[in-house]
Amino acid sequence: MYQSAATGVQDLKPLWHVGTSRMLFAGCLGRNTLHSHSTSVLLAGLYDDFELRVGKGRWVTCRMAVIRAGIPYEFDAGGRPLAVIYGEPNVVSAEGFATLMRDVEELPGALISRHGEVAALRAIYEDPDSATWVAPAIVDLVDFSNARARRQIDPRIARAVDALAGRDSLARDGDDLPSVSTAAVDAGISTSRFQHVFKAEVGVPYRRYLCWLRMRAAVRDVVGGSNLTTAAHAAGYCDQAHFAHEFRRIFGAPASRSLANVRR
Repeated sequence: MYQSAATGVQDLKPLWHVGTSRMLFAGCLGRNTLHSHSTSVLLAGLYDDFELRVGKGRWVTCRMAVIRAGIPYEFDAGGRPLAVIYGEPNVVSAEGFATLMRDVEELPGALISRHGEVAALRAIYEDPDSATWVAPAIVDLVDFSNARARRQIDPRIARAVDALAGRDSLARDGDDLPSVSTAAVDAGISTSRFQHVFKAEVGVPYRRYLCWLRMRAAVRDVVGGSNLTTAAHAAGYCDQAHFAHEFRRIFGAPASRSLANVRR
């Protein structure tokens, strides 16, 4: 075990960073039940291995894992520090994240490893003031990993995701997010064709991806100091209960636990 794990880092507050097209969580986690995301995610045990189960597969032990968008999974970190990076499809692919791992094993919908590059994520977690410098650090790490993979998504879908990433503020009812028909017109293809290509490239349907953007916006507001009710309403959820249900579906854990006492 890495020595710092025994010297108080488990007492550090959890860190959320919600940046344009890149989001990070780093903190102590236990068992997160079955859930799935609308982006590819990288999970890294900062000091120890963790247990992972993809879909209805077997439980496996790994140090790092990449889960493709739309794939249900659960994990148990045993209360130890874990980092999770959520990368939008316009900036990083699952294959890009995988370049940070060594001796990769492929599972249905996931890539796992017992070895990988965790030093940068560990440094972010261990610095109590990392909230002030995490943004460029995550940009550098994600861009470095994706450059090594050299996978590009369909340019029409990349432009659609870029346009969504540029909409940092969601209206209270979410009306400023373009409908699938509007997005299809902007892409220059039929609505049905756009929906097909979007799911093939991103991994989830367009409407589900919009739900993810609302969740990102709500998490960003909570991290910025809003209470759960205010953040939920601002992101377009009808009430806090609706937000809590969606948070558990997306993250596999209750919002009240995951968003409490975070670093600012």
